[in-house]
Amino acid sequence: MELLTKTLFLCLALAPTHGAPAHPQEATVEDGAALPDRCDGIEFDAITPDEKGKTFFFKGAHLWGGFRGPAQLSNESFKELDDIHHIGHVDAAFRMHNTENPDDHDHIYFFLDDKVFKYYNHTLEDGYPKEIQEDFPGVPDHLDAAVECPKGECVTNSVLFFKGHDVHVYDISTKTVKTKTWSHLPICTSALRWLEHYYCFNGHNFTRFNPVTGEVSGNYPKDARNYFMNCPNFGHGGDYKTPKCSEVKIDAITTDDDGKTYFFAGRIFMRLDTHRDGLHGFPITRTWKEVTGGVDAVFSHSDRTYFIKDDQVYIYKAAAHPILIEGYPKTLKEELGIEGHVDAAFLCPDGHTVHLIQGQRIRDVDLTATPRVVTRDVSLPLSDIDAALCSPEGVKVFKGSQYYQYESALTLAASRIAPVPLNITSALMGCQD
Repeated sequence: MELLTKTLFLCLALAPTHGAPAHPQEATVEDGAALPDRCDGIEFDAITPDEKGKTFFFKGAHLWGGFRGPAQLSNESFKELDDIHHIGHVDAAFRMHNTENPDDHDHIYFFLDDKVFKYYNHTLEDGYPKEIQEDFPGVPDHLDAAVECPKGECVTNSVLFFKGHDVHVYDISTKTVKTKTWSHLPICTSALRWLEHYYCFNGHNFTRFNPVTGEVSGNYPKDARNYFMNCPNFGHGGDYKTPKCSEVKIDAITTDDDGKTYFFAGRIFMRLDTHRDGLHGFPITRTWKEVTGGVDAVFSHSDRTYFIKDDQVYIYKAAAHPILIEGYPKTLKEELGIEGHVDAAFLCPDGHTVHLIQGQRIRDVDLTATPRVVTRDVSLPLSDIDAALCSPEGVKVFKGSQYYQYESALTLAASRIAPVPLNITSALMGCQD
């Protein structure tokens, strides 16, 4: 338990959503005036990540780069804003998601009054600024906020433009606009898509919403200083540090069909494929609300994710907001034809056989067969296994802060001597070497 507690860095150390300040944030003085301090509780003009995933928070002529650190002048990072047009502030900003057009994808758009500015690598693109209508016909001027919404999270690749309580949904491909009114949301003075979730900021608070329906689930608004910045006397108080890799212990790990890799420890999960936006931990129940109290094993097959906890199996259909399949959870016996505690489970890419590790045995179950029965049952040279993952590079079997690498599931099942263990690294799990 002590070791597991240490690994809750998923939530406590790596998550700006629960940021813990190492030191109080101090405003510096420039030209005799103190720089603004976002820990005072200010209302941002705009928030957007750049093409490298660094999130910028704008207020007046200043910005903050990332989730910690003092303010700086905006024209130090986006110099043309002041040098050319003396903007001083922006109304709205977003990072474009348009993989069909590399000339737009990952570019940042800034809006001021009736003008739009397009940046890449912090450099203004030729021909800008333009009238908003030139790039985004049908979108009003004097916006309050904007945020990108990729297909799969929205119906099509879109941009949500906010003005008052109206939301103008701009279809990037057809260049058409549909307007909705979400009067239940506060007026969004800035908006942010972060780790596939959507946030409306108003004052020093934020509200998480569904980008298609505008629905708000949970207790909102919440104070942004507890989640999106490191401030003294907010969040977890500043005593937590990212643990050393020698302290890491995970309960389960899986990669779904979309290439998203999740690992689980205690009641927390973390996405490992989100390096560009950082490694951040969240409660499991935030995404899979019925799975409480942690997991024993997780694996993915087709468009579904299977969670095993005690003798229960929960199956979720993969989506931006995963849905528990009707009739679940079911027992291990009903769903997989086995009984007893499951230590780890994994499925190889494009495979249909789930490999279930129980104690010092590995049991294979064909997921295309009805009823489900064990097709192979062999012993392993390892015991006390925590988790396992199969990828094109082979199979990794995790035990404590180390893992064992095998060429394939067949090699693992046929092995009689364990290979030399390898240490979990920061590149693998985001811990401290």
